[in-house]
Amino acid sequence: MISSDRPLPTLEGAEHRWVTVRGARLHIAEFGSGEPVVLLHGFPQHWYAWRALVPLLAHDHRLICVDLRGFGWSEQTRRGYDTDGLGDDVLALLDELNLDRVTLVGHNWGAGVGFRLCQRVPGRFRAFLALNMAHPWTRHRDVLPNLWRMWFTAFVEYPVVGRMVLRHWPAFTRYLLRRAVADPGAWREGDLTEFTAAAQASAHAWQAMFWSYVVRDIPAGFRGTHRRQRLTVPTFVLVGEHDPVIPPALLRGDPHADDLTVRIVPGAGHHLHEERPTLVAEALRELIAGTGGRTGPEDMPAGQDQQTGAESGSREEGAGKRGR
Repeated sequence: MISSDRPLPTLEGAEHRWVTVRGARLHIAEFGSGEPVVLLHGFPQHWYAWRALVPLLAHDHRLICVDLRGFGWSEQTRRGYDTDGLGDDVLALLDELNLDRVTLVGHNWGAGVGFRLCQRVPGRFRAFLALNMAHPWTRHRDVLPNLWRMWFTAFVEYPVVGRMVLRHWPAFTRYLLRRAVADPGAWREGDLTEFTAAAQASAHAWQAMFWSYVVRDIPAGFRGTHRRQRLTVPTFVLVGEHDPVIPPALLRGDPHADDLTVRIVPGAGHHLHEERPTLVAEALRELIAGTGGRTGPEDMPAGQDQQTGAESGSREEGAGKRGR
């Protein structure tokens, strides 16, 4: 078991700590105080992915930016990178932090873990904001025409080969980051360098997570294992209009959910927290306020919203407000 010895990026107000859960030391960066919000990063990032949201939210929220097992400055272990295992780590972390109930935010892989958690243990989560991730009720007829969008996973998911690609071909990771956003200018050069280096250091964990998805989650998806589980946690899903990985078409379907809203963000790609941090922060405030949580004033900008199934409790909204 190893942890990264790379220097931590600097971000004002960060309090770094390591918490041992389920045989691994997880790194978290905490900011601010108030309503507890747990943020789970996606590929190929770590806690620093949320740097643009921190100044927008930390004055009245306690932000807990988690490095999932094996990523960033959390300990890398041989196993434990399946979706349920990563979720178990998050639950154990909440216990260690004495947090009974939190708001959850996740981006791509982190949002996948978030959906699973909210279905399994809804009582632990006040609300859930999912960024650039399909919900568990995507229709097979929408998935098949979009499988080509996952071409890059063939370079990452296979044992040995995937680790070699991530460790020794940093230009590949940099290319994925650039192509994932609608405007490459959303990235600063130093941020691309940081996340590329992070992917190299966490190559084992990333490859193991992708492979676990292939051997566990894809078969479960075709069996409909998680489609049968109801989602009762109030949930917003934000997806970019020009997301090259998770296009809006994958958010169609009839979710088995009480309160699920899909919002399409015009002109944006696959990293909404990088491309539209203000919109993401305001969506989070709106979501928390709608559940009776403490939050500051909201001013939700206009966007395109998509109905995801009236029978399931999800709904279509008018631009700039949450339907009730």
